[in-house]
Amino acid sequence: MKTINRRQFLYLSAAIASTALPLRPSPIRSHSCLAMGSQDIRGKIFKGDAPKTLWKWSKEGFSYKKLPDKKVVCGICPNRCLLSPGDRSVCRSKVNMDGTLYSLTYGNPCSVNVDPIEKKPLYHFKPRSNAFSIAAAGCNFRCLNCQNWEISQAKPEELNNVELFPADVVNSAVHSGSKSIAYTYSEAITFFEYMIDTARIARQNHIFNLLISNGYINTSPLLELCKVLDAANINLKSYEDAIYRKLNGGRLQPVLNTLKTLHEQGVHFEITTLVVPGYIDNVDMIKQMCGWILENVGPDHPLHFTRFTPQYKLNRLPPTPVSTLAQFRNLAVKEGIHYVYVGNFPLHEGANTYCHHCHKLLIERQGYDIPVYNINGNRCKFCNTVIPGKW
Repeated sequence: MKTINRRQFLYLSAAIASTALPLRPSPIRSHSCLAMGSQDIRGKIFKGDAPKTLWKWSKEGFSYKKLPDKKVVCGICPNRCLLSPGDRSVCRSKVNMDGTLYSLTYGNPCSVNVDPIEKKPLYHFKPRSNAFSIAAAGCNFRCLNCQNWEISQAKPEELNNVELFPADVVNSAVHSGSKSIAYTYSEAITFFEYMIDTARIARQNHIFNLLISNGYINTSPLLELCKVLDAANINLKSYEDAIYRKLNGGRLQPVLNTLKTLHEQGVHFEITTLVVPGYIDNVDMIKQMCGWILENVGPDHPLHFTRFTPQYKLNRLPPTPVSTLAQFRNLAVKEGIHYVYVGNFPLHEGANTYCHHCHKLLIERQGYDIPVYNINGNRCKFCNTVIPGKW
């Protein structure tokens, strides 16, 4: 596993900030698991697959329970992996070593970059700012349409990583001029220990923390994370449990619980739904989803309908028709959600922000550029209506 020292990385992070070029993971050397389709992946752990010895990028798990015979149950996500000594979790990043649960992704991100915050996407949180973005290997889902499968469906030891412990992440974020740190790209919940320790230091240094996630997390660790979390984008991948099981290998209700918890804890969040043809293009389902959002978290959390492009295990499908995205956006606005966006289709008017009261243009987006900005403080420049978000 190749590493760089702290001084080298700080130099690289400065280069990232000035050039916007990413540090990308090298290609995976092997693939050990295929997407499981309609199978329920809970309990589908990797038997006897833990490394023989731990390395310095290991840390004891944040939430787990010890059982007889040195077995453990991970408590971070609803998969609740039951691991015997030597076993590895569904997400590939947790192992049982002699009766103790360890994370293998502590301080060894596989991808580091400085991104416009609009890329997350977060449209109502500190626009025009940069987010120092990190990811570690692993995911607790098996999405057939995964966009980052090279890292999300890999084990930590299958990638070339950089050594970057929590304090170093924060120092690098400050050095790059970023206002926030985004835990993103793969699935941040699977490197929870690394994320929360970094987030605590970031909060002390007045750096915002952003969770970009599938939202598949248990309530107890989520509540602990909310203490240092400033914003989130949660992927609501469907509003049908059967589709969640078939397309993603997960369940719907835990994700809905996450949205409710974030709302109750006062964390700014936005919702993204990737519109996959043949799976997520049912008008009635989208209408029901909007109804749940309005009833449970209200009309002010932005909703993004993003365009699917063929890749990974769904490369046989066509891209999402832009007309479908526009239809869903109009439907959601008609149902009562105040801010609804079209994503992954540059220059569409659905990427802009319009005041929900006077309907005038507040923010024009051209890709990640913002040539027009008509918000004073947190109010519409034209009618003085408060615009939900953190401006």
